[in-house]
Amino acid sequence: MTQALVGIIGGSGLYQMEGLQDAEEHRLHTPFGEPSDAIVTGTVYGVGVAFLARHGRGHRLLPSEVPYRANIHALKQLGVRYVLSVSAVGSLREELKPLDMVLPDQFIDMTKRRESSFFGNGAVAHVSMAQPVCAQVSGALARAVRTVLDSESAQTRGGITLHPGGTYVCMEGPQFSTQAESHWYRSMGAAIIGMTNMPEAKLAREAQMAYATLAMVTDYDCWHPVEAHVTTDMALANLLQNAGRAQKVIAQTIRLLGAERPASIAHTALQSALVTQPDAMAPEVRQRLAVLLT
Repeated sequence: MTQALVGIIGGSGLYQMEGLQDAEEHRLHTPFGEPSDAIVTGTVYGVGVAFLARHGRGHRLLPSEVPYRANIHALKQLGVRYVLSVSAVGSLREELKPLDMVLPDQFIDMTKRRESSFFGNGAVAHVSMAQPVCAQVSGALARAVRTVLDSESAQTRGGITLHPGGTYVCMEGPQFSTQAESHWYRSMGAAIIGMTNMPEAKLAREAQMAYATLAMVTDYDCWHPVEAHVTTDMALANLLQNAGRAQKVIAQTIRLLGAERPASIAHTALQSALVTQPDAMAPEVRQRLAVLLT
């Protein structure tokens, strides 16, 4: 089985990884079903990479239909230790403008219909989500964004800004917010809103993989008194403007992670989280969780 150090989960508008050398497709099976699509492995700057289109190629899956457990389990099977999630988001703050990039460090999970844990059915664990984003991976993303923006001319870059930190509120969807909901999320102190980072971040932590998000702002949701309310066409148009930039950022982050291989609190998340020890699990339960426990 091909081994990958870095896993890329591409969101809306990012359905393939450019510059991937020696690309090879894998149709993986997991105890939690099939992933969203085939996973493509290869190398970027000599670093092993696994790329997965979150919604499937052709964007076939609603946010609630994404098989989050299968996706994370499949990346873990391939040896992934660092997960870079690329996501389109709406802004809940005036200063976070469309086309800006945000590196959230907190999440509020408002989802309702999604399986959010690998555990249960014979095994109990309670992982800490106090710091849901790996600071080292997010830091590498920040350095990569700055490198890419600094390489662009002022005209090309425009007024695009990087915003490190902020809270991402994850709604169920697929509909966008009502105005009342949008104002409510703002009152929570949230910075951005999306539909896909939960339970993805929780599952990555349970799988002991370091997780961070590159969030690309496409709109102001529907709270703004002057700016147009979000539509799919608006979001996708702004996202496509940033797609090439996102590819460069991800490639530079892969280079940094490959060179530095930082230790993360995520890599030992289960050491203090497992209530049911492996020797107390039924054989079929140990087999189901074996990949995650390593």
